[in-house]
Amino acid sequence: MMDLDSTRTRQRWTRTQHYLLIKERIDREALCGQTTPCALHFQIILENPMQLYRVTVEVTDINDNAPMFSGREMIFEINEMSLAGARFILERAIDHDVGRNGLQSYSLEPTDNFVLKFQNLPDGNKAVEMVLQTPLDREKQDHISLLLTAFDGGEPQMSGTIKILITVLDANDNAPVCSQSVYKTSIAENSPKGTVLTTVSASDADQGSNGRISFSISSTADKAADIFEIDPDVGVVKLSGGIDYEMSKYYQIDVQARDDGGHTDSCKIIVDVIDINDNNPTINIISKSSQISEDSKSGTVLAILNIQDVDSNEGGKVNCLLSDNVPFVIQSSPDGFYSLVTDSDLDRERESEYNISVTCADEGVPSLSSSVTLSLQISDVNDNAPVFEKSSYEASVQENNTPGLSIFTVRARDADFNQNARVSYILEDSSVNGVPVSSLVSVSADSGVIHAVRSFDYEQIKDFQFRVKAQDGGSPPLSSNASVKIIIQDQNDNAPQVLYPVQSGVSVVAEIVPRSADVGYLVTKVVAVDVDSGQNAWLSYKLQKATDRALFEVGLQNGEIRTVRQVTDKDAVKQRLTVVVEDNGQPSRSATVNVNVAVADSFPEVLSEFTDFTHDKEYNDNLTFYLVLALAVVSFLFIVSIIAILSVKCYRWRRERMFYKSGANLPVIPYYPPLYADVGGTGTLQHVYNYEVCRTTDSRKSDLKYVRPCSESIISLDTIDVIDINDNTPVINIMSKTNVIAENSISDTVVIMINVQDPDSGENGKVQCSVNENIPFSLKSTNNNFFSLVTDSDLDRERESEYNISVMCADEGVPSLSSSVTLSLQISDVNDNAPVFEKSSYEASVQENNTPGLSIFTVRARDADFNQNARVSYILEDSSVNGVPVSSLVSVSADSGVIHAVRSFDYEQIKDFQFRVKAQDGGSPPLSSNASVKIIIQDQNDNAPQVLYPVQSGVSVVAEIVPRSADVGYLVTKVVAVDVDSGQNAWLSYKLQKVTDRALFEVGLQNGEIRTVRQVTDKDAVKQRLTVVVEDNGQPSRSATVNVNVAVADSFPEVLSEFTDFTHDKEYNDNLTFYLVLALAVVSFLFIVSIIAILSVKCYRWRRERMFYKSGANLPVIPYYPPLYADVGGTGTLQHVYNYEVCRTTDSRKSDLKYVRPCSESIISLDTSGTQTLTHAQRERLTFDDCGDQFIRLDSQCRCWSICQFIEQICCSSTPIISILLERETEAESAV
Repeated sequence: MMDLDSTRTRQRWTRTQHYLLIKERIDREALCGQTTPCALHFQIILENPMQLYRVTVEVTDINDNAPMFSGREMIFEINEMSLAGARFILERAIDHDVGRNGLQSYSLEPTDNFVLKFQNLPDGNKAVEMVLQTPLDREKQDHISLLLTAFDGGEPQMSGTIKILITVLDANDNAPVCSQSVYKTSIAENSPKGTVLTTVSASDADQGSNGRISFSISSTADKAADIFEIDPDVGVVKLSGGIDYEMSKYYQIDVQARDDGGHTDSCKIIVDVIDINDNNPTINIISKSSQISEDSKSGTVLAILNIQDVDSNEGGKVNCLLSDNVPFVIQSSPDGFYSLVTDSDLDRERESEYNISVTCADEGVPSLSSSVTLSLQISDVNDNAPVFEKSSYEASVQENNTPGLSIFTVRARDADFNQNARVSYILEDSSVNGVPVSSLVSVSADSGVIHAVRSFDYEQIKDFQFRVKAQDGGSPPLSSNASVKIIIQDQNDNAPQVLYPVQSGVSVVAEIVPRSADVGYLVTKVVAVDVDSGQNAWLSYKLQKATDRALFEVGLQNGEIRTVRQVTDKDAVKQRLTVVVEDNGQPSRSATVNVNVAVADSFPEVLSEFTDFTHDKEYNDNLTFYLVLALAVVSFLFIVSIIAILSVKCYRWRRERMFYKSGANLPVIPYYPPLYADVGGTGTLQHVYNYEVCRTTDSRKSDLKYVRPCSESIISLDTIDVIDINDNTPVINIMSKTNVIAENSISDTVVIMINVQDPDSGENGKVQCSVNENIPFSLKSTNNNFFSLVTDSDLDRERESEYNISVMCADEGVPSLSSSVTLSLQISDVNDNAPVFEKSSYEASVQENNTPGLSIFTVRARDADFNQNARVSYILEDSSVNGVPVSSLVSVSADSGVIHAVRSFDYEQIKDFQFRVKAQDGGSPPLSSNASVKIIIQDQNDNAPQVLYPVQSGVSVVAEIVPRSADVGYLVTKVVAVDVDSGQNAWLSYKLQKVTDRALFEVGLQNGEIRTVRQVTDKDAVKQRLTVVVEDNGQPSRSATVNVNVAVADSFPEVLSEFTDFTHDKEYNDNLTFYLVLALAVVSFLFIVSIIAILSVKCYRWRRERMFYKSGANLPVIPYYPPLYADVGGTGTLQHVYNYEVCRTTDSRKSDLKYVRPCSESIISLDTSGTQTLTHAQRERLTFDDCGDQFIRLDSQCRCWSICQFIEQICCSSTPIISILLERETEAESAV
């Protein structure tokens, strides 16, 4: 029987069928004893929405217990003088069944002397008595054995027997008589042992031993003999055991009075138990949520409790309370159920866990109570955005910083938990002076460290602002931002720039000071600026060198050059002053300027002194460079033009030959329309069509027809007893199933519960179940064919991520039948594996002078976990290399592990460095490992050798003197050079490139020693010039040159007479300049002539086209097929395009194409299926015949000029090319 609370609930129950299954075998006698009806009361809770229903299940009795007696036999001693009608109380049989299945009747065999009589008792039971029917005769039979049988009323009927042994005694003809047949008393539960209940009395009219009465308690079903005791002599009944009102509310005691002669009488004692408040309330947690989201609405049910107090009256009434200061209330419902619900908003950031104490007390005296503490976790919701420590930040950085420099750190905190509190920093898109801010700074997504992407220049940008966004990892993510201002601090990185006097390659006289100039005369003023700011731009002027330091001085602050004394006639005309302009930075920077001063009264006097201000070598070098560059560019353009013309001509010639040779044997290619394909064999559909067929149980309505059977009949059967055979396989019902289980689940975790039913009976219905081997699960049996699949060892998703568990159940019938079911179980991942690098240490190399951002190599780490737990991020651990943060040297891609070079490396500054890369997974909490990385910088040959000796200056001087008496192998000098590269890039070799007399000197290949190779003679020139090349061994090699001046002489005056004009040879520069200018002019002329020729040909063709166009309808109309297209309009068969170049004249009989002459000479009629008519530009292509690639057509009569003739006509003829073209055009017009 199921009792539901309301009609609405009953309707819902009906719409969605739920089955109440029996978990284990129900024994009504164990549950209820003799109580009828027997009912089980429990509650059902439905979730989503959560509702409570009371269910009462009545357990009906079946005849599964036979009547039974407490002993194996009953012994009576009966006096032979007992009169007919004497009664003997027999032990009642006990039948645990009730109703019809309970004890119904007794039978006694044999019945010669005794018969049975029954007496109804107040409790509804029957007392059975054995009544003497025929007097006894001890002399005939002194022992009588009877069999008492008790029968119940069940189907099938069951019975129990006991032997009755009767000993016939000698005469005692009076039986004891009880003073009352029924005694009533009461006692409080939990009374101490020995408490007196009442006293039973009886009398016997006999004398002596036959009149002595003894009292005893008979065995009963409620085991009263174990709880109470009676004094056998005086009949005082006392409490000998414990009594509990909740177990039994009353007791019935059967007392027997017996004399020595065997006569007995019986009476009953009814004991009422008085209840006292001795039981605490019992709190049963029916349903509980251990976690609740902080955004749960008010009134959300957290737990359902059932409170029971087995006491009665006031002692069974219960009230429940919660601990103070919690946002929860407890609500009562009927039948002792309570709901714990929220009554205000939750905030995990204010309180993340509650220990809720529920106290329940009854109303008894004294009051008893019980309490339970419920632990409730508040789960996080992403309801808090990250908050920066400041709304705006300001930081400064020195200019000329290294790229990747850490400027400062922004920090934001999120009050949420776990993933919702994981803050990522993002640089918001903006621009600074039109440049994206991401090209200036970057922000570390994890730490918020702001790095400089490039080196800043205070002179370009003094400060800039941007915004950094802090975003959490919630879904959806929340964010906030902060303003950041970066101030660039100036460094003294710019030297002063001298604006006046202007310095050029050739020094000239700057100022003239008359000899009459007085003290303090202003000669000139040095004007300089410094683009730095502050004290870095404060300039001071100092006189570094001067021809006569006592004559001039310079103002420290203003740069004014003044005389410090009177100019005299003895002062040299030619004065040279070197002024140093120095800023006030740390360290300071400076610039120098040379000021030429002439002390003279007339300009001719100045000229006579300053005529030897030599022409600077740099001017000639610059001029030579630009001339060579111009010559190279013009030559390149000329060559490209020639190649383009020849390529076009070659292409046209090859295409013409292809058409000419093809003849009439053109291939016929089948045409397939576009977007369609023959899909094999006889396929005609380019798509697949699927047909879905619907069939119903009524074939007349389905798409398929079925033949109905010829006849339908009904078989009528009589009642037949069916003998069971094992014809049913066990049915496996999955009661509850977990599809996913965490790999860190403890042993004996229940995964699946199944119920196996076999409708067969007997051995055929007994089922045994097992699972497949080699899996970490086992099957445990519970009552009534219920089985639990539990874990029996540790799980590891990385070893096995999924199990297909086969459960096989077989019955014990013959033959045995079995069923099986396969259950798929996924092992969910737990972040229990840290990322593992492929190597514990890496080593990679990179060439110096690499481009910033170059990918050096990749580190890889793998995580055996799954999904987010296996997502590896790579992080560069903070460290420094020679005092520089490693982040300014390299960076690592967080996703791919690719290590990039942040800047260009220089082997000469750093040869190798080490750092560590951390691999961190995305689990919570994250696990990580790290690896060591060593970067080796490989040297490149990027430095040319540097000549240390002899020192080179702007004006070459005599370096060495060789006496004419020098012998073979005389050491003239030694060229000393170094190369800052390493290895073979630094191996230097010395070669003699140019020398005035190559037969006189040689240079050592390895040591650079210049020696004589023969005896010096008087014929050798005094002035010798050697150019030595110093070359390294790199690939490609780099070199440096040094000029060594050698004087072959025995005296120094001889050297001076020869080397007074040992300057850079002007004649050599003049000749080189001349030849370069000449070559540039020739190449430019040829290039311009080529351009003119091309334009002339184009102009001629255009004019001829216009001529044909103006002729109107007197020219044939030719259908035009566009080049590089195939005819696809229905009958096209050519897969390639064939272009014909045709030369047509007014006489068609001499042309390459023949036309059928129509009736009218002026019009050629063509089929209208032609695509279109030639345009003017396209008709022009048909005017060429096969003159060949070596000819150029200039007229309309197929007269061709060879290229040589064409160039000869251009170069040699006095007639301009335009006149030639106009002449050819006139001829063409006359021909037409």
